[in-house]
Formats: sequence, C-alpha cells, structure tokens
Amino acid sequence: MTATTAPPTPDPGRVRADFKAPDPIAELAAAHELTLSGARPTLPRYIAQLWGRRHFVSALATARMQAQYSQASLGQVWHLVTPLLNAAVYYFIFGIVMHASHGVPDYLPFLITGVFVWDFIGSCVNASTRAVQSNLGLVRALHFPRASLPLSTVVQLFQQLLITMGALIILLFAFGQAPSLNWLLALPTLFLMASFCAGCAMIMARVGAKSPDVSQLMPFVLRTWMYASGVMWSIDQMLKTDNLPHWVSTALKLNPAAVFIDLMRFALIDSYKASQLPHHVWLIALGWALLFGVGGFVFFWKAEEEYGRG
Repeated sequence: MTATTAPPTPDPGRVRADFKAPDPIAELAAAHELTLSGARPTLPRYIAQLWGRRHFVSALATARMQAQYSQASLGQVWHLVTPLLNAAVYYFIFGIVMHASHGVPDYLPFLITGVFVWDFIGSCVNASTRAVQSNLGLVRALHFPRASLPLSTVVQLFQQLLITMGALIILLFAFGQAPSLNWLLALPTLFLMASFCAGCAMIMARVGAKSPDVSQLMPFVLRTWMYASGVMWSIDQMLKTDNLPHWVSTALKLNPAAVFIDLMRFALIDSYKASQLPHHVWLIALGWALLFGVGGFVFFWKAEEEYGRG
C-alpha cells in the first residue's frame, strides 16, 4: 500500500496577486491606436511625422530669421554685412599682416568664399547646441518630432546662406571671375554641406539638451576647427612648406569643413579649376554627408523620449 500526497492547496492571496484584471482604458487606447505621450515612435513613423511637420519647420525658420535682427536699424542686411566684416578683418590680419595671401591666387575671392561657407557650418553647430534647451516650454507643452527644432535652425541658416551666396556671386564678378559651367557644381556642394550640417545640428542638439554647458565650450572648439579648415590660408600651400606628421596632414585633408570649402572654391573661382580637384574629394564629401546626416538623425531619434524631462 503506497502513500499518496495530496495536491497543495492554492493560496488565495497568491492567486489574487497573479491574476490581473484587464484594464478597460488600456484596451480602449489600444483599439484606437493611441500611444503613450512622449513615447519614441519607430524610425519610419518618426520620419513620416517629421515630414508632416515640414511646413512648421519652414515657418519657424523664417520667423526666427525675420526676428533675429528685428531691433537693428539695418535689419536683414546684417545677414550679409556680418560675414563681409569678418572677411575684411581676416584679410587685414592674415592676408596683409601675416602674408597668408602669398602663393594663393585670387586671395580675396578665396578668402570670402571660405568665410561664407564656414559661417554657415560654424553657425549650424553653435546654434544647434541650444535648439532644444531654449525651447523647453514648447517641448513640454506640445507633442511633435523634436528633430524639428535643430532642423529649423539649419533651414534658417541655410536661408541666410542663400542670401550671402547671391552676394558672393556679385563679389566674384567684381573681382573679375567669369561665370562658367563649373558654377553649377556649387549646387551639389550646397546639398552635401546642408546634409552634413543637419546631422551635426541634431548631434549637438541632443548633447546640448543633456549638458547645457556645452554651448559655453563650443566657441573655443569652433575657433580651433576654423583655423584647421583653411578658411584664411591654403592647406595645400601649408603642407608644401611645413613638414607636418603624416597623421596631421591626413586629418587636415579629411577635415569635412575644409572639404566643403575646397569644393565651393573649385566650383566658383577660375584659379581653382574643378577638373584639377581629385575625384575622391567628392566621395569624401558624400561620405561625410551620409555619415553625419543619417547617423546624426538616428542619434537624435534615440533620445526622443528624454527631451523636456527634468
């Protein structure tokens, strides 16, 4: 005769703890495809939402541009005057005092083109560090793709760049530059440069939202980057005269700002024929645009739920 063990008696408390009654509110929200407020959508859905806000991005950029110098007597003229004044200062210091113009043909067009292009790149990086932090009220009050904020900054600065590019064309005429088919190469250069800057803006917007003190550090970083980008002098001339380490020479040649500045100079200035520009420079520019454009967008999207917290 064998002993039998009675099945354990279920604990009513445990049963009640394990059993979860269906939440009618959650079921209703799921039935109507409602999601948690501020939750990060999938990447394709996020792109679709951002595309749906494209008119908001454009309107916000235009409003910012109009308001930027609204209190100044010259108004929007400062968009053009500021880079011209910078070019004049750089010409006096580097072109005349430091003789950086020696060995550089058409130095004034060379300098002005570099200043205008750098002004766009540097401004995108610097302004985007505060893109989220300076709009916390908007971020906390409304639900929209947060990437709209750094992208509207880039659109605003790109609108200003188009104004300065028109002035640049007039200045090139004044300095004896003749229009040619090479000038059309400025269009793909602008597109690649804008893609690169959009990615940089989204990276710096996320970093600035997490660490607001970054905006205080950026002017020093950008000043160093500008000096390494060949804005005021020719990198090629410097590499011919200075025996720099190989890694330094490679870094200067691959510097994305220097690459975009070179592409614009070879497109617009007669002394820098586009046919003389190595073809791999276009591949480098495309690589920077894709790396930062796509990578920066994904990097910003990853933190979509974090913006506005705290």
